Amino acid sequence: MLGRLRTAREPDRADTGKWGEAQAARFLKRTGYRILGTRVRVKPRGELDLVARDGQILVFVEVKTRHSEDFGRPISAVDRNKRRALCRAAVRYLERLRYPRICFRFDVVEVVGGPGEPDPVVRHVQNAFQLDRRYQLPI
Repeated sequence: MLGRLRTAREPDRADTGKWGEAQAARFLKRTGYRILGTRVRVKPRGELDLVARDGQILVFVEVKTRHSEDFGRPISAVDRNKRRALCRAAVRYLERLRYPRICFRFDVVEVVGGPGEPDPVVRHVQNAFQLDRRYQLPI
């Protein structure tokens, strides 16, 4: 089945996602966060949109971008399966760092708008969810 054709000026989902992540990173920097990484790949299939520091706290940030809120808020897409995938990716990231003794949390940044549109709405939900119980970290 063929998808619909896009015009040369219409961004695809990947472009919109990258744009949203850039908007989220810019917003977080303005509010004092230090961005440590974007689109951080962890094996085998995980990816973290943004990894940042809020003072001494390591923050794993999921960015959800939507053109509108006609079908609900972007955060509603961070369902149980997505949260589990993010937890798994975060644990693998911490594994790579040899489990530093550090506090961490999961935030979600909602971006409503799109490339070429003026003034996107950016909302930051701190501590949006907790680490899933199935992922035990060494003490």
